[in-house]
Amino acid sequence: MPDQRRLAILAHEKFPDRAKTALGVMRYSDDDTVAVIDRDTAGSRVHDHTDTVPDAPIVGAFDEIDDEVDALLIGIAPIGGGFDESWRPDVTAALEAGVDVVAGLHYFLKEDEEFATLAAEHGAELHDVREPHPGIGVAEGKADEIDAEVVLTVGTDCSVGKMTATCELVDAARDAGIDAGFIPTGQTGIMIAGWGNPVDRVVSDFTAGAVEEMLLEKGDEHDVLFVEGQGSIVHPAYSAVTCGILHGSMADKLVLCHEAGREVVHGYEDTELPAIPEYVDLYESLAAPVHETEIVAGALNTKDVDGDEAAREAVESFAAEIDGVATDPVRFDAAEIVDEIVGER
Repeated sequence: MPDQRRLAILAHEKFPDRAKTALGVMRYSDDDTVAVIDRDTAGSRVHDHTDTVPDAPIVGAFDEIDDEVDALLIGIAPIGGGFDESWRPDVTAALEAGVDVVAGLHYFLKEDEEFATLAAEHGAELHDVREPHPGIGVAEGKADEIDAEVVLTVGTDCSVGKMTATCELVDAARDAGIDAGFIPTGQTGIMIAGWGNPVDRVVSDFTAGAVEEMLLEKGDEHDVLFVEGQGSIVHPAYSAVTCGILHGSMADKLVLCHEAGREVVHGYEDTELPAIPEYVDLYESLAAPVHETEIVAGALNTKDVDGDEAAREAVESFAAEIDGVATDPVRFDAAEIVDEIVGER
């Protein structure tokens, strides 16, 4: 595949609010999105719905795309990572056109007999980015031996903006002249960076090891490494992955991510989120036996807050709750967080 691909991004019935993989790739990758596929908003354009990513037409099916496409990317990350059968016609059409298909699901396209056959017949490739490489093992507790400072984003819940905050911090650090690296741990981060370990897919005993492996590989190449967090320590389903990343990274500093107005766990609406100050104690105390760390800043997702003034008020309230610096790194700027991190080195 070319270094810069022409992507069609599948986001049926989820664009833009529930298509975080689509938005992440469109915002941060070097690839060019030629079309978004969404049957609900077909006929409109991306900028009719969000101006946080480059514009592109929205079509109802892969067959309606006029431009040349190198890869079809599934831009939805449903709970459980399953494959929706309503997507099959678009994946089939792409493969029949000789177009590669990229997915970050727990359902591996390579194991789908129809897709595997079509890919072989038409010279297309299937990329399951959530498939771990063989050889990942248990952590050895060595992440704190690397030269780089390690900063981990942690969350109050899933889908609050940890990957986005991580990418914004990397960009802001580089803009400030800091040699910063990105450690991707989830499907969207891996699609953006072109490498990484999908920690939510490895054997549970190896979760910390998957993170440590990446840090040991990159630890001498950068001054600061920003690790993409996953899930939340209080999440009924994903807390194990969160803990594995926290211990495997042996992070020096933490950035707490939250979505303004979020009061219950996404997908588990009968589970209320704890008060924000409780997260500070939870994350710091859980990390301490392995490697002491602290929450030094917060990233607040204010996408559903109307107006910058109200958003700034929400950020100020969040900062007071964590007793630290906070901002919305997309709406405003991540530089303040970077200054806090660098200032404490």
